Amino acid sequence: MQKIKVLHVVESLGGGVFTYIKDLTFFFRKHNTLFDTTVAYCNKRPEVSNLNLKKELSNGVSLIEVDINKEISLRDFKSLYDIIKIYYSLQPDIIHLHSSKAGVLGKFASLFYRKAKVFYTPHGYSFLRKDIMSTKNNFFYYIEKYTTKFLGGTTIACGDSEYDLAKELGKALLVRNGINVPYILNKHKSEKLCNNRIVIGTIGRIAHVKNPDLFNKIALNNPDLDFLWIGDGDSKEILNAPNIHVTGWLNREKIFEHLNKLDIYIQTSLREGLPIAPLEAMIFQKPVLATNTFGNKDVVTHEKTGFLFTNENDAQKYINILKDLKICKKMGKAGMERCMEYFDLNKNFISLLNIYLDCLHKDIRKD
Repeated sequence: MQKIKVLHVVESLGGGVFTYIKDLTFFFRKHNTLFDTTVAYCNKRPEVSNLNLKKELSNGVSLIEVDINKEISLRDFKSLYDIIKIYYSLQPDIIHLHSSKAGVLGKFASLFYRKAKVFYTPHGYSFLRKDIMSTKNNFFYYIEKYTTKFLGGTTIACGDSEYDLAKELGKALLVRNGINVPYILNKHKSEKLCNNRIVIGTIGRIAHVKNPDLFNKIALNNPDLDFLWIGDGDSKEILNAPNIHVTGWLNREKIFEHLNKLDIYIQTSLREGLPIAPLEAMIFQKPVLATNTFGNKDVVTHEKTGFLFTNENDAQKYINILKDLKICKKMGKAGMERCMEYFDLNKNFISLLNIYLDCLHKDIRKD
């Protein structure tokens, strides 16, 4: 049988989206007799521009650089033209668009190439942003609504909250984000690490959407605890509390080393699609303290696997509870069990694989 050509178009190839794409390429490599995978990506994110993607992604994956600007500008016409050229050059059977900007441009480009089935995963809708005026959010909402209505395609939501929104906008399916459970379990060190003080930490890009200001306030409120930000970013100067350590960008092995040292994982983000890093922390049996927002609330079961909070006073209340390491251990175990049940990458990507096959009417099913 001729291989199915799948093209992934990605604007924000960084953070959780990068982990998602990386894991996806390794998963589909196991099915390389069925699929031929290409990733068209923007190389502007600092955490990606320094990586050797040929080594990071699975062997056999083709890579194409495409210039996609995050904000709306006249350069979008050049990006649109470049994407159309990629479509005609590659002749894909399936086009899967990732992030809002790639979603809009990729859908418009599909008007000029009608041979492919088009899917779109927002990884956190842009109209949920907290760093822009409500009028701009409304503008982004109507872009999402009318591009879905008039340009078609099927949204594949990466989390339950995103799925609820996607269904209001048009045709939608749910394939939850996940992690490679056996691989992550192998990185977990079960022996007790003897920290002199309780360590609370997070993983990710230091940017407005991750709300480093709230992270800093929580650290200032808890001078008796240590705080760790595993990552780097343009907003690093906000993290000025004396008990915060910022690691800078690290490779995966170093990230896992630091993750093992944490007692509590914290996620202060303003919005998410469905975040990957807290899932890894759950497999490491860390209780998760997270803002009660889109994406985060799909991961954390309040008062069972951790706590959802709305402000720094809430966070303080739950930190005081989690200072009891017996409660930490109990919630951490519950988190691992939840992650294994709902967020196993291999189970969830099997669903994505079958969606691809079904849309092309291929009489093949994988279990």
